[in-house]
Amino acid sequence: MQNNFLQLNSEPDLERGQTTVTACSLASLQTVLKDQWVQAKYERREFTGESNAAQKPYMLGQYPFEIVLWKKGKKNKQFLKRSFLLSQKDFTLRYFVKEDCKVPKHVISMKDLNAVFQPEKIGHAHGLQISFLHGDERTRNLFVYHENAQLIVSFFNALRKTRLAYLQKKNPALQICDLIPQLTRPSLMEGYMEKTGPTQREPFKRRWFTLCAMNRKLLYYKTPLDATELGAVFIGTENHSYSVAEISGHSSRSGRWHCGLSLETPGRKFLFMCEQEQDQQDWISALRKVISLPMSAEDYASTTQALHNDI
Repeated sequence: MQNNFLQLNSEPDLERGQTTVTACSLASLQTVLKDQWVQAKYERREFTGESNAAQKPYMLGQYPFEIVLWKKGKKNKQFLKRSFLLSQKDFTLRYFVKEDCKVPKHVISMKDLNAVFQPEKIGHAHGLQISFLHGDERTRNLFVYHENAQLIVSFFNALRKTRLAYLQKKNPALQICDLIPQLTRPSLMEGYMEKTGPTQREPFKRRWFTLCAMNRKLLYYKTPLDATELGAVFIGTENHSYSVAEISGHSSRSGRWHCGLSLETPGRKFLFMCEQEQDQQDWISALRKVISLPMSAEDYASTTQALHNDI
């Protein structure tokens, strides 16, 4: 490994034609967290109530929390060292191009921040994906990792603690147990599908899709490690004229894949193709799950925004 530069083979399985839809890293997330929990309890004895040098700053309530991570470039596969600064004072995560730099490259609010371990996608056992809204309501993804598992888990827990503090300030009447599910949440579904354009006369193209139940959005990307999505569509409830159904995919424009599904919305019907029937059924089941969920006040606000649904 060079001093400040690294390029990983970041998409070893995803780019060799494997298109199996994944239920988004829960097993991997649990593995890295479980391993560190066992070490914290039995090796470092962090839960004894005793003060010791092994305890991390987030456990002792010390902020700001600083860490240097390997971060993937926005437009390439190169990983460069970047300095991250987490503050509970203003509920932000800042990152800097250089450790001695005074002006951050980005200031990320805890309002829309999400973090989830993605070792398979990133190509590193300690890979972490950080997502947040920016600009015109597009999602910005940061792909980072640290060679030390304890430090990346400490950073992940510090993000969760800071976001909890933000949510407590925003919702003082709610109990912690009501806020915990909102701290960080893996996507409901991720994987490749083929898509056609808005007129449904365009050729089908393979794209990487991510379905998030928390914000009720289906996002699509050219590759799994894109920094920003190409398009998004909001998914409401059946009472608001949203539905999903299986369709026949054999046509001159459907490319190599023929296991189709349609997503009906008030403004448009979207067509997708899956490689395998199991993928098709998994996507239909996941989309129906989102459609069945009641909409929150924030969800209703999202329906009034002009989503960039050039999907």
